[in-house]
Amino acid sequence: MMNPLEARIGYKFRNTLLMAEALTHPSISLERKNYPFDNQRLEFLGDAVIQLVVTEHLFRIFPHFSEGKLTKLRTRLVSRTALSEFARSMNIGAYLMMGRGEVSNRGSERASTLADAFESITGAIYMDSGYEAAKKFILREMRDIFVEISGNFDEKNPKGALQEILQAVVPESPAYEMSELDPTPHSKVFCCMVKWNGLVLGEGQGGSKKQAQIAAAAAALERRSWEKKTKKTTSQKV
Repeated sequence: MMNPLEARIGYKFRNTLLMAEALTHPSISLERKNYPFDNQRLEFLGDAVIQLVVTEHLFRIFPHFSEGKLTKLRTRLVSRTALSEFARSMNIGAYLMMGRGEVSNRGSERASTLADAFESITGAIYMDSGYEAAKKFILREMRDIFVEISGNFDEKNPKGALQEILQAVVPESPAYEMSELDPTPHSKVFCCMVKWNGLVLGEGQGGSKKQAQIAAAAAALERRSWEKKTKKTTSQKV
């Protein structure tokens, strides 16, 4: 049977000592001599796992983004502020084991403490079941923010911009054809191809159909392959 925290994070630990270690704040060892562990080592490991999972996922779902954009997004997602919010939404603070001083100072509500706890939980899941289990946990907790950033990054609207440009050339809207690359429930990747007037203008991938369409439209705007056809048509008429 899962305890309340396991039910919330959607993961059942095989080794419950790992979960206990992940939830043990270093302040305990300052008050209790010879205490067997705290969560700092798992925090160190979890930080590396989160960095890899987020980097890999961003690379896959935003194939048209430059290194600079990907770096900015990763920085936002793995910041102390972001990780503490993920931990707060999971109510991790209520399960932390802390020294009396930290408890009296409401240390379980501190952003840095919560961010560290999110990292240590990730590290514990990785040690308990490996990379794929940790990846599933991270992507599930970050799902909403991935959707948000895909539609609002730099406040651009690639689909709208593409349609406006194309309809000024020929009164025909671009068509978006979807397919599913990865059927795994926790890491679906959708592929999209945008076509217009007999041309394939661009292709993109994303964690949702909307993200994939945005990626395809952005790729089309970079390629601008419709310009070659319109120039060719014009020269033939002349």
